[in-house]
Parts: sequence; structure tokens; C-alpha cells
Amino acid sequence: MSKTILITGSTDGIGKLAALKLAEAGHQVYLHGRDADKLATVIAQVKAVATGALLDNLDNIGGFVADFSDLNEVRKMAAEVTQKLAKIDVLINNAGIYTTASASTKQGLDVRFVVNYLAPYELTNALLPLLKKSGQARIVNLSSAAQVSVSYPAFTGQVSLSDKEAYAQSKLALTMWSMALAEAVAADNINVIAVNPGSLLNTKMVNEAYGEHWSSADKGANILTELAISDEFVTDTGKYFDNDIKDGVQGEAQGEFGQPHADALNKQAIAELEKQTQSLLQSLC
Repeated sequence: MSKTILITGSTDGIGKLAALKLAEAGHQVYLHGRDADKLATVIAQVKAVATGALLDNLDNIGGFVADFSDLNEVRKMAAEVTQKLAKIDVLINNAGIYTTASASTKQGLDVRFVVNYLAPYELTNALLPLLKKSGQARIVNLSSAAQVSVSYPAFTGQVSLSDKEAYAQSKLALTMWSMALAEAVAADNINVIAVNPGSLLNTKMVNEAYGEHWSSADKGANILTELAISDEFVTDTGKYFDNDIKDGVQGEAQGEFGQPHADALNKQAIAELEKQTQSLLQSLC
């Protein structure tokens, strides 16, 4: 059965590859990017590989423009999605940033915390009514093997961090929230999984940050596709999927569920993150 799937950060990297794979499998795919021209180009590429009933209505492949470093644009996008779509079966929060020429937003926050955590937090909460209409929805949050305890002075923009620290802290924040969200929406038949899609995949973001890669981008795109539509994961929620390791071995093989950073399993730490998040968001209003 065709699913309605929204993928953020899908004009490049594993988000784009996943969009292509899902459209090729006959699913209705909606993309997101911050550049309208680039988004239009990728939408055309996704339409070109569509199969099945999609071919009768290629308008079921579309997209939304928003700069996730600006939470006002995130909220505007959420309103546009709500107006356009009747439901969402799968939301893949893939958009992310590591290195950047400008590490601070206009509000003085580290852009990694905003794009990697606060933007998906705001978008997902705004789209929960559409996810509830699915009857059996999935949320896939892009975590990382890099996870470091959150410094709240850094989170609120009082302290600067290196690219590596900011990225790792933002990804742990996303993972911690994923665990809390899974519990909060369980009664609505919405499953939530945080996933490390694989370390040092061959993507633009990784190559800009490290100048090298360990695994193909397809490895990450394949696990996003599986987590989105495979019956194998239909009952899995509140879990962390580690796509680096399978039976203790790192390689190209699909990984398995594993243990995230300890803070992601610590209810007190998660409650503090939620408190700090709400306080920060209120201060930005």
C-alpha cells in the first residue's frame, strides 16, 4: 500500500537517495530543501523514477522550502504541509548540518542545535495531527554515532563549541527527545525510531567535514527506506538503530538495534532537556 512520506533535507545525500528509492517503490514522497531551484530539480528527478499509481498523479510528489536555521520558516513549512496533505504516514527528520561558515543563528544560537534538534522538534510536534490520521505512522529521526552530553550554556548560546562538539550534542538531544516522543505518542499508533544511518557515509556533509568516507551513501539511504516502509519494523518504537554494527562487526551490512548514549535512557536527563527546550523556545517567541 502506498504511503505518504515527508523527508526533510532531501535535496542531497541520503535524504535524496531515500526519496528516489521510495518513489521508485510507488510511495507518495514529499521533499524539503532550503533552495527552491535545487528542490525543483530534485523533485523532477524523483518524479522520473516514480512507479505504480504515482504515474497517474505525479502531483503526489512535491516539496516544501524552508531554512531550518530559522524556526519561523520551520513553523511556516509545517502550516504549508498541513494545508497540502491529508495525512502523513512517515516523517523522516533527515535534515542536518555539521560544518558551516556561520555557526550562530540571528538569535545567537548554535546552528547545529537549531537545525539538528530544534527544527525537527518544532516540525514534528506541529505535524502530529497529520501523523495521527495515518493509523500507523512512523517517525524516523536521524541520530549519529557521535553523541555527547548536552551543555545547556552551549544549548542556549552562552558558550561556543567546536563543530564536532556541537554536532554530537545536538544529535544526542535529538535521540533523547526521540525516546520521550515515542512514549508520548504510543497511544496514537505512532512509532518513533532514532537511527545512526552509518558513520562517515559518502555524502557532501561528511566529505566537507572530514574529506574522506568509510561507507557508501546507499548504506544510509537503504536503512532509511527500510525503517520507513518495511514490515520488519512495524512494532519497533522508542529504540535506537545503529547501522554501523551488525553482530559486533562494522561494514556495509545493515546494522541492528543497539544502545544509545546513556543520557538517552535517563528519564531525569530527558526531563531536563524538555524543560530547557521549552524555556528556550518560549524565550524566542
